[in-house]
Amino acid sequence: MHLTLPIQKSRYWRVFGLCFLLAAALFLPHCIADAFFGGGYFHYAGDFNDQQINFYQYANAFVKQGGSFSWATDLGSGFVNSYSFYLLGSPFFWLSLWVPSRLMPWMMVPLLCLKMALAGGGAYLWARRWVRNEDWTVVAACLYAFSGFTVYNIFFNHFLDVVALFPYMLASLDDTVLDGKRGTFPFWVALNLVNNYFFFAGQAVFLVIYFLCMLAGHMYKVGPRTFLKLAGETILGCAMGCVLILPAWLSLVKNPRTIDPFSGYGYLVYSYAQQYLAIFYSAFMMPDAPYFKDMFQEGILKHTSMTAYLPLVGIVGGIAFCRGRRNHPFSYILKVCIVCAFVPVLNSAFYALNSSYYARWYYMPVLVLCAATAYVLSRPHLAEHQVPRAWRLVALVTVSSAAFALVPSTDEDGNFQLGVVDLQPRFWGIFAVSVLGVLLFGILWRLCRNRRGWAQTMLAAVLAFSFFYGSVHLSLTKYPQWETDSNLIAETYDSTAEIEAALPGDSFYRLDAYGAHSNLGLWFDKSCLQFFNSTVAPSIMEFYPEVGVKRDVNSKPDVQNYALRGLLSVRYTLVAKESVADWEKENLPGWTACGETTAYRIYENDNWVPMGFTYDYYVTADQLEEVREEERAQILMRAMLLDEDQIETYAGLLEPLPEEELTERTAEQYARDCADRKASAAVAFTATRTGFTAHTNYADQELVFFSVPYDDGFTATVNGVPAVIEKVDNGLMAVLVPAGDADIVFTYHTPGLALSAGISLAGLAVYGVYLLILYRTRKRKLNAESC
Repeated sequence: MHLTLPIQKSRYWRVFGLCFLLAAALFLPHCIADAFFGGGYFHYAGDFNDQQINFYQYANAFVKQGGSFSWATDLGSGFVNSYSFYLLGSPFFWLSLWVPSRLMPWMMVPLLCLKMALAGGGAYLWARRWVRNEDWTVVAACLYAFSGFTVYNIFFNHFLDVVALFPYMLASLDDTVLDGKRGTFPFWVALNLVNNYFFFAGQAVFLVIYFLCMLAGHMYKVGPRTFLKLAGETILGCAMGCVLILPAWLSLVKNPRTIDPFSGYGYLVYSYAQQYLAIFYSAFMMPDAPYFKDMFQEGILKHTSMTAYLPLVGIVGGIAFCRGRRNHPFSYILKVCIVCAFVPVLNSAFYALNSSYYARWYYMPVLVLCAATAYVLSRPHLAEHQVPRAWRLVALVTVSSAAFALVPSTDEDGNFQLGVVDLQPRFWGIFAVSVLGVLLFGILWRLCRNRRGWAQTMLAAVLAFSFFYGSVHLSLTKYPQWETDSNLIAETYDSTAEIEAALPGDSFYRLDAYGAHSNLGLWFDKSCLQFFNSTVAPSIMEFYPEVGVKRDVNSKPDVQNYALRGLLSVRYTLVAKESVADWEKENLPGWTACGETTAYRIYENDNWVPMGFTYDYYVTADQLEEVREEERAQILMRAMLLDEDQIETYAGLLEPLPEEELTERTAEQYARDCADRKASAAVAFTATRTGFTAHTNYADQELVFFSVPYDDGFTATVNGVPAVIEKVDNGLMAVLVPAGDADIVFTYHTPGLALSAGISLAGLAVYGVYLLILYRTRKRKLNAESC
């Protein structure tokens, strides 16, 4: 097989344009619906609405203003670590900075279209070497750009950044090994790494599989010298792209969600048999909405990106290829990836062996599957023998999924019901679309495979079916959330000016929200207790569980945990208008209606305590363990939690909390405690974009508490002298201040960022020298050949 690139003129921009226009057509009807009935810009569902839109607009403004510490991120978190997973390294985000932050919600769809277009273009550049037919390479590219994985992950938005950029790195690897082209691979390694460190870990594993399978299939012939050059370029690329790696690693190692290893059988088998069926059928059925579980109810199925579906052709081409080209590297790659999908520890190898189940690496074997499909269909002698058998198998498996909707079953009350699917109409819709794809491909194969223009016919069919099934998927995902999200824009984008006018701006305070959307703080640029981001300061995840709040991907303190609001300096609660009756039924003490906007009624906390206050007592961990988690905040309003070393250090400054005080947990006592803390509050507190400052004036030295998440990135000075920051209350901070006037300055520097940036800059300098050497070497070679 000839492995050099085809000499035909590249059709990259044709593919780019096709994919961009189809993506635009896919979103256009929904954008129109939102413009007329949804309040304005395109919004989708779940994570897209609650994270992606507001992350982009908030980060856009934050980067332009500068800073290192984001107060609007949960209780406050370092900006780099909180958003490097989502967007901070993404070239698409940096491209969007030319747009004012206020307009970012309208930029989400154009960016999605750009990502799909680049994904198609990258797949084309990589696949043309292997497919060897430009018409069919275009088909492979469009299959990748509109695969089930791509369409499914519109929901997560920033996953498509990875889908778009990965093919370019794979193409540059082939160029380096097969054509001896130097210099591009480090660039694409760096770009993919800085784009998303989480996905890059999986890409590194896949590249190893790809490289070894290419060697095993005798496509790569790599000697020691070539291998060393490739290793050097890989290291150089990693060095250039590591600017966000060290800060992320220093944060993630303290995050309990990332340190979750397997044990025992967990390495080898999934806990639920249905997990295996879900993985199997993910290649045959078009994807359901990310937040639904249709065919299978047990297992980790929602939000996992578990789909390997290709529009129209499905997995027919992959099966035909593996049967007809058993010793081809693509067959090895696809088979290895199938094994990885079904073995938990191998699946998790793409995520640093974390036991949490995800299938967010499927886009890489899907890319290979697209090329294998186009390869088969472009070769009549191979297709004639293998495609019909593969099609019959795919048709049988796809139709067999109907059994899940027809098998006899019983509901929770023991009543007879037909099928085990979650919702019959939705399942039959997905089933009909999937079967339609199989039938249409079968018809096209029978009628058109021997006619001129077979490739163009398939391209038109793939594009048309991608639009059809993509529209079905977007509708299944978007419109079940239509009522829930009907007030999304009114509560967020449209409320910013009203909230700014309704709430005072002369002091620091936090917000709470009730019956409203997540992440309101990002829109109003204030810390809000209801927050949805899984990469916040690790000490937040340490603190919340100790006071009865589950903290995994989001913070949602129960409204009945009212004492937590005083401890965290919550001054106002924004209650969505339609939820006011439910709020009143909560019958919470200490809240007074003080105003309203178009979307909210505003309640003020009568027991608000300004940020920065002192205590008379301390409480030990053993004492606090005696109190129910949900009531510990009431004790922490009365006493600061110190460890044994801190108790010894500050002996005489604070008194031990009497045992009988542990049982005083009434609302009346809480109000008195809040009044005492408020009386001891700092004279002034100012939140800055690099931390905070405070001014105190106490008669004696005091240990001042700040409900700010403890982070190694903070340094503190008191009257210009470096001060020790104490970690108290299982994750918050305190500092010792002297009697009299004291100026406190807390400054945040992202841990590891300076070192990572230094390595990246050094890598870029080396890369520049390397490119210069390559240029001069090629120039000398050309000069020698011309002589």
